Amino acid sequence: MNISVKIANITFKNPVTVASGTFGHAEKYYNLEEVKKLGSIIPKTVTFHAQAGNPPVRIWETPSGMINAIGIENSGIDGFIQTKLPNFKKIGVPLIISILGHDEEQFVGIIEKLNQQEGIAAVELNLSCPNLKHKTLVAQDPQATAQLVKKVKSLSKFPVIAKLSPNVTDIGEIAVAAEAGGADGLSLINTFTAMAVDIETRKSRIGNFTGGLSGPAIRPMAVAMVHQVYQAVKIPIIGMGGIATAQDALEFIIAGATMVAVGTMNFVNPRAPLEVLEGVVSYMKEHKITDIQELIGSLKQ
Repeated sequence: MNISVKIANITFKNPVTVASGTFGHAEKYYNLEEVKKLGSIIPKTVTFHAQAGNPPVRIWETPSGMINAIGIENSGIDGFIQTKLPNFKKIGVPLIISILGHDEEQFVGIIEKLNQQEGIAAVELNLSCPNLKHKTLVAQDPQATAQLVKKVKSLSKFPVIAKLSPNVTDIGEIAVAAEAGGADGLSLINTFTAMAVDIETRKSRIGNFTGGLSGPAIRPMAVAMVHQVYQAVKIPIIGMGGIATAQDALEFIIAGATMVAVGTMNFVNPRAPLEVLEGVVSYMKEHKITDIQELIGSLKQ
């Protein structure tokens, strides 16, 4: 049975990874052989400078999901390379490094530093960053998306994956722009803008006022967007958004995802990505499918 998948020139032994920002607590699993079973690991998004993140409250539980407004707290690219990257490399699983710059120069600076490193499979561009000219996110503007992807792609020695926001009218249009800019793959979706209100104080329950909704609540919308993008582009898709079980993951794969990323469920069940992988393999055996490629995008109209 073949469960390996490819993005650009990189072969991943299986299609299961973890969404950025959800697997940090797994450092205590580093010595376990289990983590080595994953197809890839995507660490928490790294910025050019260290960031303290947003004020509390940062996480609020909602029906079948959660709103988070962590604010990409991280030690910056230099700190990541010095203290985090060596440990991630020791796992021996392909690393997709998620990066975010607050302008084009910062993206360029991060890529120049990563280019000096070995042991990285690809970079994921978190395009949910401010588009300073238009007061929108880069991922909400096709031209800005294409321009930024093209710039990073021209410099990066690694394949470039663009992570798209669902907070748009037509995600297919943004996906086409990313592909035109030279993206080797797409990650979708990022979180939905959301808020929760304390009716006694009449204030937002989130310190940052709004946050990003993730978890099973967003999965049906994520599956629909993955299928929409699959029909619009020719590059591979890493599907994510509320995956908790193998059945969830298979929905994404059948809808067109080459890989799937488990996110919020890691906080509930750290073994979720491994259970998803085991379940996908069991499904393929049960349905006598010998190659995962037979499943990808096999949705019947």
